[in-house]
Amino acid sequence: MRALFLKASDNRWLREHGVRAPFVRRAVSRFMPGETFDDMLQAARQLPAQGISSVFTRLGENVSDLAEADGVASHYLEGIDRIKAIGLACEPSVKPTQLGLDIDRDRCRAHLKAIAERAQAAGSYLWIDMEQSPYVDVTLDLTAALRRAFPDVGVCLQAYLHRTRDDLKRMLALGVGVRLVKGAYREPPSAALAVKRQVDDNYLALGRMMLDDKAHGGSSRPVFGTHDTTIIAALCQHARETKLTQGQYEFHMLYGIQRGEQMRLAAAREHVRVLIAYGTYWFPWYMRRLAERPANVWFVVKSLVG
Repeated sequence: MRALFLKASDNRWLREHGVRAPFVRRAVSRFMPGETFDDMLQAARQLPAQGISSVFTRLGENVSDLAEADGVASHYLEGIDRIKAIGLACEPSVKPTQLGLDIDRDRCRAHLKAIAERAQAAGSYLWIDMEQSPYVDVTLDLTAALRRAFPDVGVCLQAYLHRTRDDLKRMLALGVGVRLVKGAYREPPSAALAVKRQVDDNYLALGRMMLDDKAHGGSSRPVFGTHDTTIIAALCQHARETKLTQGQYEFHMLYGIQRGEQMRLAAAREHVRVLIAYGTYWFPWYMRRLAERPANVWFVVKSLVG
């Protein structure tokens, strides 16, 4: 089933036609509040009352037109300004290929610098998303360069990649924030673990490395992007054992998934952020969400029945 959803996420015909199916649009509303920035903002403004902050990301990747990449950068700059104006704790998260990485690396670098500068001026944090394995090296290089000028920059790392342990060591040494996820792209066995148990074990091992680094005075920001309650419990236990306090690490969870767990963690005074995605380019992202976690498929079935 996972392979089927990942294959669908790469299918051009489905990207163009799947979004038109009413039952698909109805089901995806479970995972995103809408397609516009205002839809995202409306959802984000409801979270602080529950003790939860947010991260916003405009869906899209592999932009092939520089004018579109420039438009994405402008969108993020404007979004940061709007969020600052209302005093909302909502951080930007962006993919390098949205900013023209595939066509002009220097333009992408300039856009990232501008967004990081605007985020720092707004007292916010910039997250750089990770994409398929061929993009890892350039994404980490861009992140490392940004970190030298802007301290509040973090990157997403994927636990299913064989290389991630070494990448994590590099980012921790630089003091780069890390949001650890399991990974949701279709990767060959040479690049990624294929067995769920192995991915889970590696995620937990990497998460403990992040907590240990923080406990020993590291300046990285440890963030765990997971809905796996077993892993969450194990990481909270390890944090207690290493004498870390709540607030020295945090959990990021997707909008609409594990809402009960989000509330439970917030009530327990754990730091929680909800990542809210929006935009018209949602089909491949949605397929990857279904592939990530079989339980998500049941959410869709329930929404369709309803």
